[in-house]
Amino acid sequence: MTAEQVKTLGELGLTAQGGAQARVTGLAVDSREVREGALFAALPGTRVHGGEYIQYALRMGAAAILTDTRGARIAAEELAHADAALIVAQDPRQTLAYAAALWFGAQPEVMVAVTGTNGKTSVASFTRQIWAELGHPAINLGTTGVEGDFTAPLAHTTPEPITLHRVLAEAAQAGVTHAAMEASSHGLAQRRLDGVRLAAAAFSNFTQDHLDYHETFQEYFDAKAGLFDRVLPEDGVAVINIDDPRGVEMAAIAHDRGQDVITAGRDENADLHLSAQRFEATGQTMRFSWTGQHHQVALPLIGGFQGENVLLAAGLAIGAGAAPERVFEALPQMRTVRGRMELAATRGNGAAVFVDYAHTPGAVETAIRALRPHVMGRLIAIVGAGGDRDTAKRPLMGRAAAENADLVIVTDDNPRSEDPALIRAAVMQGCPDATEVGDRAEAILRGVDALGPGDALLILGKGHETGQTVGQDVLPFDDAEQASVAVSALDGGVA
Repeated sequence: MTAEQVKTLGELGLTAQGGAQARVTGLAVDSREVREGALFAALPGTRVHGGEYIQYALRMGAAAILTDTRGARIAAEELAHADAALIVAQDPRQTLAYAAALWFGAQPEVMVAVTGTNGKTSVASFTRQIWAELGHPAINLGTTGVEGDFTAPLAHTTPEPITLHRVLAEAAQAGVTHAAMEASSHGLAQRRLDGVRLAAAAFSNFTQDHLDYHETFQEYFDAKAGLFDRVLPEDGVAVINIDDPRGVEMAAIAHDRGQDVITAGRDENADLHLSAQRFEATGQTMRFSWTGQHHQVALPLIGGFQGENVLLAAGLAIGAGAAPERVFEALPQMRTVRGRMELAATRGNGAAVFVDYAHTPGAVETAIRALRPHVMGRLIAIVGAGGDRDTAKRPLMGRAAAENADLVIVTDDNPRSEDPALIRAAVMQGCPDATEVGDRAEAILRGVDALGPGDALLILGKGHETGQTVGQDVLPFDDAEQASVAVSALDGGVA
């Protein structure tokens, strides 16, 4: 990993056309980052094929080019007059992932991953927290970056392979032995996790999202199934939420691969059976069973679904080799993930304000319904939808809020390049009686102002994010911070 590191194509598992040899000094997927002797991966993209940039990579001194047949055809003339070795792969993304794993070499000894529409960040964080309680240096990687005993920012939930394997190697060199990853559908479809050595993998749930990227609902499911039918090895352990309608199907995929399966959920046949929950203002008590033995633990977490997430995390820890009894002893120490049913502020009259990342119809419904048992009075929800993303889910998000909250305020999320008013109008189709307030800070202030004793406000959509994307600009904005400011302004300093 030093600047002096050099590997042959053979050491990276690559074979060039005509048996050409090359000594590689680095890997790059961006032609602007190519240095003398680097291998440039010219990958197919959604808008432009990376083959268009091969000519620039060659000018920068690339020693090898990895691409597919189309990429080689695009740059055929430049390649014919270059000394660079050419590797043509049927699936260059997967080939790059394996090469990146060999280039960086080191990974934490115990690796797990979780996929699903919702809950990935919480499950990964809870798994890391369990390991930490057991004394293992651990991290989780995903939407919130790299957290735990090694920290780093990440631009994507599942980074491209070069970044991913670099971070894993750096974490391992820093002494991290355990790592829990979020496996996004994009990351799985683009083979970003291939080459990661997993001991266990989990499936949380499956609802509508990302249909702006995946052409069909089935394609979206198939991408997630790739975690079990391709990435997790045959001797790995699959942890499946069988309460989800697609959970049984995912378990069957794991069984067909020969993987051991741990089922989790409220289904009485689940290996980790969640049998009961009691909700309090600031947490819950959860009763569950494992191999016929009953356990009861107090969790400082809001929302019934967090109990399900905790059990999935427990299943991952067990599947990766931890002793079940020690795992269960660690559960009362779980703490909520930033922006996931996070208590952001409390009014002087006792009303609470929560922030959650829910940004799909299913997640909005789940979040509101999960908060309901903790609330004695009215439940007010603030909801919006992001621009340049799946447009079909917008009215469904509005409907999910209207059907489950007592009062709904529709506001801007991250409008990006779209007209915010048009996005709000689409959300309002699902909740025509909602109050529309475009400015998100004003919407939060109005929601907080409406809180009476025993009420609760749930601000949905952005969770942990500290910016709001409007056009090309990312403006500073933190839902939890805005909630505290609103409470302070209305209650004279109480937050």
